[in-house]
Amino acid sequence: MMFCQYLLLLLLLSVGVSAVEVQRPRGVPLSKRQFYEEGKPFTCLDGSRTIPFDRVNDDYCDCQDGSDEPGTAACPNGSFHCTNAGFRPAFIPSSRINDGICDCCDTTDEYNSGAACQNTCRELGRKERESLQKMAEIAKEGFLLKQQLIQEAKRGLEDKKAKLAEVQVSKKDLEERVEALRTVKETAEQPEKEAKERHLKAWEDEKAVIRMEKDKARMAEVFLELDDDADGSVSVAELLSHSELNPDSDGAFTEAEAQGLLGGVDKVDTVGFESVWNNIKEKYISEASTDTPAPVETPQEEPGEPVSDNDSEQYPEDDIPEEEEEEDEEDEDDDPDEDYKSPPTTRTQEKKDDDDEGTMPPYDQQTQNLIDAAQKARNEFDEAERALREVDDQIKNIEKEISFDFGPSAEFAHLYSQCYELTTSEYIYRLCPFNRVSQKPKYGGSETNLGTWGKWAGPEDNIYSVMKYEHGTGCWQGPNRSTTVKLTCGKETVVTSTSEPSRCEYLMEFTSPAVCQEPTNPGSPLHGHEEL
Repeated sequence: MMFCQYLLLLLLLSVGVSAVEVQRPRGVPLSKRQFYEEGKPFTCLDGSRTIPFDRVNDDYCDCQDGSDEPGTAACPNGSFHCTNAGFRPAFIPSSRINDGICDCCDTTDEYNSGAACQNTCRELGRKERESLQKMAEIAKEGFLLKQQLIQEAKRGLEDKKAKLAEVQVSKKDLEERVEALRTVKETAEQPEKEAKERHLKAWEDEKAVIRMEKDKARMAEVFLELDDDADGSVSVAELLSHSELNPDSDGAFTEAEAQGLLGGVDKVDTVGFESVWNNIKEKYISEASTDTPAPVETPQEEPGEPVSDNDSEQYPEDDIPEEEEEEDEEDEDDDPDEDYKSPPTTRTQEKKDDDDEGTMPPYDQQTQNLIDAAQKARNEFDEAERALREVDDQIKNIEKEISFDFGPSAEFAHLYSQCYELTTSEYIYRLCPFNRVSQKPKYGGSETNLGTWGKWAGPEDNIYSVMKYEHGTGCWQGPNRSTTVKLTCGKETVVTSTSEPSRCEYLMEFTSPAVCQEPTNPGSPLHGHEEL
């Protein structure tokens, strides 16, 4: 369609050079010539009244619509038609007639002002014909390139469909492989689990024996500590020497309470002490730990450094080295309680007991073989699952590209997965069709999202002439950024300009052969002609 317009204008301009002017009142276009018949009464074009024809262009406004004064400035709402033979005709407001400024290239608007106007219509027509000729050639070449793009898109679509079928077959094979490896993995994990459980149980049993032996050894030590008279038994009196064993912790450890701990008897031997030990071992405090107080560390005074007489002059007040200032700041930030160590918790004691019991021994060779076999099965299963996910993603991407609206003949398909840049004095603009638009400072800085692909947004009769990108990075106290991309015909695919007509709303000009329309047959009849 664009090529048709270029060709039509070109031929009209050529016709206008040698056409003969049709007589009619000044300022009247040829399309309205029939309303102005000399010698017959003139009816205002709005039908409001009829006047004698000699009152047309008499420099007095009779009609409300100004149609009786097409060639004078009498009516404020009138318009003057510039014939502009050899160039394009035009309309100007009546107020510009005889105002001393040449508005019509054929100088007809200044017929009575005395302005020194020159007829430039032929020169303007020549320049416009050259421009239109050039645009027509671009449109023609662009359309040929467009046909190539369409053929490439057809081949690409066939390749994608073939690839999709191939990948779907491989997906089916992968799904079967995943299920087979899942069975292998589960089969290998069962004996692994049982072997690890046996190993852990054996280790727990071994730790229980170690704990029991340690408990017996400690019980024997405590028995000897309590047996003050070394008579081979622990008596009520000997037990009373350890007030921490008081059952009710009321501060008064009585003989009756001590006797109760001994099972109701006055004394017990080593055999009887075993039942007593379970009742007192959690509270008992060894005499060795109470008799030997922990040494108290006394802080040592640091030797004083000799104070120099000129210490204050070593560094002027404002010239303290930065390193010393940083050290002072670090000292100020030191936590006074940093070196405080909290008492060990129960969990810490349990960990200490585990450490005393040693670490779990390595698996025996048979168990390790089962673990290695299960791990190998897991690795193979994970790898197959990962391959299946990749195939799923590949299928989704291919299906998305196949179903995408790339124009009536898929002429825009070549833009998919491509990006085009335009560098200005401040920014680098990047357009990735069907994906996103971004802006990045030319001399460093983070990228700003100017919108992600939204839709084709051209008019109904040419919807593929405009792209809309929406939901970009939000503006400060404003809307999210968005970009409108206007597509025009060109031999090259390139971003030609960017602007920001409204705050956070960007406009890009983008040329591509895919936009070029099919040229018409130069020999076809043209509708319309130059008004002269």
